Amino acid sequence: MAKISLNNVSVEIPVFDVSATSLRKLLLGSIGGQFNRTGGHVLVSALKDLSFEANDGDRIGLIGRNGSGKTTLLRVLSDVYPPTRGSVEISGRISPMFEATLGMSADATGMENIRICGMLWGLTNEQISQGLEDVVAFTELGEYLNVPVRTYSMGMFMRLAFAIATLREPEILLLDEVIGVGDAAFFEKAYTRLKSMARQSRILVIASHGERIIRDLCNKVLWLHNGALVEFGDVDRVFAAYKKEVAKSVAA
Repeated sequence: MAKISLNNVSVEIPVFDVSATSLRKLLLGSIGGQFNRTGGHVLVSALKDLSFEANDGDRIGLIGRNGSGKTTLLRVLSDVYPPTRGSVEISGRISPMFEATLGMSADATGMENIRICGMLWGLTNEQISQGLEDVVAFTELGEYLNVPVRTYSMGMFMRLAFAIATLREPEILLLDEVIGVGDAAFFEKAYTRLKSMARQSRILVIASHGERIIRDLCNKVLWLHNGALVEFGDVDRVFAAYKKEVAKSVAA
């Protein structure tokens, strides 16, 4: 059984060498209390006393404006950022997809990269071999898979990275926006695959500015503002409250 439990989690990130007076004023005076002065450096309060639980079957969409803490939360869940205070308890295999190109080698071929990344993610040779034919067909790269990826266009590179990432069978799937993978036709193909992967996971947590994506994939929404939890629950209810707040701030 997969489970996520955060109890009063705060993340504070020190920013050193902020020496310019004008930059200090910008950071300390104009960004809504996200920054504090501590000694000779600036302290960014990226998450503030955040508590929530997710269990099997939860599909959680993270919403909020840029800088609200969505990406920081995903990195806490993937054990990239340790909490400054509070506790994080996770049961289940984490599979982050917000850095799909991690581990890829520019000098290796596409086929070699499939095996390299699969091994880095802890897959067995048997698991990689079982998924190889499907990944190859999905990329639509043909003979390009036999040449070094440094010869690829960015679109080709991202196609391969996305396809490799879907080799995994996650229990807890973490997404930071939907990965851009080229032209519109291929994007729809990739999005269909992503939805299938999300359904197979036990818990999904995705940060997105796209309401359609969250409504497609999620049954709950978690709204963050300046690193703090505003609301967590039903998709319609939280989106209604969020839109009302956005409209109020625009009108102000």
